[in-house]
Amino acid sequence: MEKISILGAGTMGHSIALSAAWANQAVNVYGINEQDLESADKGLNNKLNVMIENELFSANQAKEIRERIKFTTSLENAVSDATFIIEVVPEILDLKKKLYTKLETIVDDEVVIASNTSGFKPSLLAADMRRPERFVVTHFWNPAHLIPLVEVVKGERTDEATVERAMAVLDKMNKKAVVLQKEIPGFIGNRLQYALFREAQSLLDAGAASKEDIDAAVTYSIGRRLPVTGPLMSADMGGLDVFSAISNYLFEDLSTDQRSGKVLTQLAADNKLGDKTGEGFYSWETEVSAKINEEREQMLIYFLKNDLK
Repeated sequence: MEKISILGAGTMGHSIALSAAWANQAVNVYGINEQDLESADKGLNNKLNVMIENELFSANQAKEIRERIKFTTSLENAVSDATFIIEVVPEILDLKKKLYTKLETIVDDEVVIASNTSGFKPSLLAADMRRPERFVVTHFWNPAHLIPLVEVVKGERTDEATVERAMAVLDKMNKKAVVLQKEIPGFIGNRLQYALFREAQSLLDAGAASKEDIDAAVTYSIGRRLPVTGPLMSADMGGLDVFSAISNYLFEDLSTDQRSGKVLTQLAADNKLGDKTGEGFYSWETEVSAKINEEREQMLIYFLKNDLK
């Protein structure tokens, strides 16, 4: 069994740690200071309590899961016996590359170094590494302890053995891992997500419908099908002759915007950034935020329970 270390104690870091510990794996988590670790510990305990309330495991099991996770502010201690490292630091290229350079001076050559980046190409991240063949992207989706998908992306010089080890680690975590055979910006999930988001922005900017109706058109239609059938399987079920004909006349009218839409651009410029600032496309009063976040969490737990059956 791999010995896992996670570098970064933020929301994604401690959520990935929870996934590993839930799968009976001991894991070390590195944070930059004690305040960072206190915040991670609080977030971890909150998640454990929600999962107990939803009967994903018992209080005793939660205690055992928590005991498998060790926090530290020492990078050297975090990776001292690691065989598989997952980097979960902010999406700043130089920060990540400097971390890999340091890691290669303190860990054995056989240790896999993985990144949770959501968009950087692995070949770019590993460009300065002495052993880029042991580098791979493992992109978890937020919240990592509830969403099964992990995108595994190999760089130009990543060994197949590295990919196989990553897949084995993710399988042990009960994740649904998908492998990209070619490294492309945004990988699979974000490319699909942002294609939908671009069209939603275009519809809003054009005044075709209200934001509420645009969202409703997704949540009450394709959103209901997507948990079972992805876009390609949905096309098979609908008939490829039909989907081909619609593609041929509709594609030329879909948005090809290369930048953010005018509404989004203005909101960002006005520091109306959504939930975290209290206003974005929607108003996010404290009560509204708590309600929507809880509803989404409960829906993810519902799907996770089905996955575990």
